[in-house]
Amino acid sequence: MDRSAPQAPVAPGSDVRPVVRVPVALRVNGTERRLEVDTRTTLLDALRDGLKLTGTKKGCDQGQCGACTVHVDGRRVLSCLTLAASADGREVLTIEGLGRDGAPHPVQEAFVRHDGLQCGYCTPGQIMSAVALIQEGRAGSDDDIREFMSGNLCRCGAYPNIVAAIRQAAGRGDHA
Repeated sequence: MDRSAPQAPVAPGSDVRPVVRVPVALRVNGTERRLEVDTRTTLLDALRDGLKLTGTKKGCDQGQCGACTVHVDGRRVLSCLTLAASADGREVLTIEGLGRDGAPHPVQEAFVRHDGLQCGYCTPGQIMSAVALIQEGRAGSDDDIREFMSGNLCRCGAYPNIVAAIRQAAGRGDHA
């Protein structure tokens, strides 16, 4: 895809930079989606504002809370720190695409069973991180789970329930 875009003229001595828009093609939750975005648009904003997929949450908008976690090409990323243009041509999985055939993903079921969602705001990012850490084989112990989930913050303090949910989804049962 040609990313060259015409540059608008800038007045001499001006600090204002022109808005440059580029075409972006993403495969989101298994469906090809095309957008034209400002080169500064984050993947988070492209998903929420451009594609109306609002399950991914905007928390701190600085990459510190994990509420915006999605998978890009099977790896978890903070979508608030990822430019949409850098995801061009890549596979993006959001919380909306996690379940199959109308059924929730096993991690989603475990979060419900263990009440790992309290207010629910952080839950999409928590679930996306949990799915990734299980796929990465990093759910070996409760300490491992805590370590690899440490980038996802929960203001409600549902951490013990979140760990229990991940433990169950990873096939380690209900007890440590």
